[in-house]
Amino acid sequence: MEYRYLGNSGLKVSVLSLGSWITFEQATEIVQVALEAGINHFDVAESHSGGQGEIDLGLALRNQKGLRRSDFVVSTKVFWGGKGPNDRGLSRKHVFEGTVACLQRLQLDYVDVLYAQRPDPDTPMEEVVRAFNWCIDKGMSLYWGTSEWPAYMISEAMNIAKRLGLIAPITESPQYNMLNRERLEKEYAPMHDLYKLGICAWSPLASGLLTGKYNSGTVPSYSRLSIQNHPVISRLRQSFFSEEGQRKLEKIKKIGVCILVWQG
Repeated sequence: MEYRYLGNSGLKVSVLSLGSWITFEQATEIVQVALEAGINHFDVAESHSGGQGEIDLGLALRNQKGLRRSDFVVSTKVFWGGKGPNDRGLSRKHVFEGTVACLQRLQLDYVDVLYAQRPDPDTPMEEVVRAFNWCIDKGMSLYWGTSEWPAYMISEAMNIAKRLGLIAPITESPQYNMLNRERLEKEYAPMHDLYKLGICAWSPLASGLLTGKYNSGTVPSYSRLSIQNHPVISRLRQSFFSEEGQRKLEKIKKIGVCILVWQG
């Protein structure tokens, strides 16, 4: 397994990580296989299955015999924590309370990277930067990052952190795959040299589309899209088989043909 420094930091993470957007069975066994393959980075969020994703990951890590805290890197995200008026967003109140709840579900003393899962236009950027630094100062997290933030907001956070002598975000977590390339390759490109911003991409297979298993227009029983009574999965399934989704499938079929020709 190859390990790389995460952004402008001394933290080393495996080039592949294990996420848990939805809960998964045999979590202990899956985490064990990941560790044996050299994966040391595990990613989750307070919004994943209403917090159950963090509970499952925490249990799976504790079930690993001889595993030391220095052997793995855990990142989690705060933004969507519930339905109450202060249970979402990036106010100092929710960043603090959301992080405490994340640690309780994970049963960890701290996480390695704490993400602002989405930008919050309603909270002043200085409050956001100070909130994540406060969590770092209290030992709840070691670093912080952003996810799906526009480049200008990341720059604003960087500049505020510099002005106040605070810790800046070390990484951004965008969606990046063959169907979603513009933001990372164009919008974020100048920031890599300017800030040495790290990237932890999510959905590299476009939620399974790029595997080709949906090319026939049906949903295999073993696939994620076969899950019923899950609001996010239902929306994803509808989008895949919408007019736009069908255009994506046609692109994927052409990509598959190109790969076969190249291999041949």
